[in-house]
Amino acid sequence: MLYLVPTPIGNLADITLRALTVLRGADLILCEDTRTSQVLLKHYEISKPLYAYHQHNEHKVLQQLVERLQAGTTMALITDAGTPGISDPAFLLVRECIRAGITVDCLPGATAFVPALVNSGLPTNRFAFEGFLPPKKGRHTLLTKLSTEDRTLIFYESPMRLVKTLEEMGKYFGEDRPCSVSREITKKFEETIRGSLLTVATHFKAKAVKGEIVIVVGGASGKD
Repeated sequence: MLYLVPTPIGNLADITLRALTVLRGADLILCEDTRTSQVLLKHYEISKPLYAYHQHNEHKVLQQLVERLQAGTTMALITDAGTPGISDPAFLLVRECIRAGITVDCLPGATAFVPALVNSGLPTNRFAFEGFLPPKKGRHTLLTKLSTEDRTLIFYESPMRLVKTLEEMGKYFGEDRPCSVSREITKKFEETIRGSLLTVATHFKAKAVKGEIVIVVGGASGKD
């Protein structure tokens, strides 16, 4: 059996009792970075064999993991933070498990975009999660397409590209489009800045930006 186990996105207390039970009962824990995962596991006194599973090796180890699952191994898949499969590895393994008739169970838990959306003050009844924008190829095409999207838009972004991305969105969506940027969610220096794309870009241009970032942008005018 394969369990998908969400892990805290910052505050280690943001993990469910069920998640801890599953991690303690697993034969093997798959994780992106064993060093990062050891911090969480050590905090909760969980000692289990770890196996690296990330975007650079997921194709290579896929069949081996499926065979071990078929042989009766119970695995828990975690990522560095948040819910596996949300801008993190999981899809390929889940798909292969389903094809092979292996039971997959995804636990509910932490993911960054939900609190960022709810805290944004923008409409939450209809939204589109876009994850990370393409760094180069396809970026123009996607931003052009999304400029007329009437649902609230959600993106992940790195600190280094935040200002550039906000300024690009201003060009494609209009600088007055409402947005909200949340960073370091659940951590000590958590911050949410709301306003137009122009004012929020100006705010972050004047300071050093750190941490995980979620951008929430209002839908096309008059259609939300």
